[in-house]
Amino acid sequence: MDKQKDIILVTGATGNQGGAVARHLLKSGYKVKAMTRNPQSEKAGMFKALGAEIVQGDYDDPASLERALTGVWGAFAVQNTWEAGVAREEEQGKRFAEIARSKGVYHFVYNSVGSAHRSTGIPHFENKWRIEQTVRGLKFPSYTILRPVFFMDNFVSPSFLPGLLEGKLRVGLRPETALQMIAVDDIGKFGFLAFSRHEEMKGVELDIAGDRHTMPETAKLLGLALGRQIDFEETPKEEVRKWSADYAVMLEWFDSVGYNVDIPALAKKYDVRLTTLADWASRVNWQAKKAA
Repeated sequence: MDKQKDIILVTGATGNQGGAVARHLLKSGYKVKAMTRNPQSEKAGMFKALGAEIVQGDYDDPASLERALTGVWGAFAVQNTWEAGVAREEEQGKRFAEIARSKGVYHFVYNSVGSAHRSTGIPHFENKWRIEQTVRGLKFPSYTILRPVFFMDNFVSPSFLPGLLEGKLRVGLRPETALQMIAVDDIGKFGFLAFSRHEEMKGVELDIAGDRHTMPETAKLLGLALGRQIDFEETPKEEVRKWSADYAVMLEWFDSVGYNVDIPALAKKYDVRLTTLADWASRVNWQAKKAA
């Protein structure tokens, strides 16, 4: 790779995971095309200011993907199950990979999900496994698959934040279940490594995590950062199932099986300082979250 000439296309650049990858690449002087459906958005403007070329692209519009992928050396692909749905996400992931191969992309990085390869039976894990199989079958000159676990950043999403601000961490997990988790910024670190050390990362399929806690432990750590007591409250899985059968199946799998990343070995092998939940929580601007 010629850092001064070769271009990396990052999809979902105005979202969390793609944005983290784009920031790490731009900070290190890589040439980045940031793909977004809305090039006029405020977030797109932020990446333009950082030096990215902003390109319009929509996973459901093949012509826009062909334009975005023209002339790029590498591509980072991430899709959103909760926005697209399981079936449509699979279509989007396969379509993007196929077009990337046809446009001559050399190094393809697919952002999957932790344990996608372990026959979990979770619909939005199984569809990513099928996308992975498509990526392998396309025989890119080089590819990397990253599999992040549960995001720490989910705790500031609308699913969790209102409860936390009321002093409750409501999750459909048993109190003894230890959940592996990762900061989205750490996904950015590994996305960066997948390109900056692409020769080493060729053909690598890597599950990534940064910390592991039960929900009572998580409540205590979040409470320390928030400056108030947070109590864990187990949500019945049947209540979860009413709004998402897929999510309920995932929670059941967390309770019975769970992710299995060797976190210390991961940090040592790739020389990455992984973010602990305590560190992540201490960096959140909770005052701004309260005011929002």
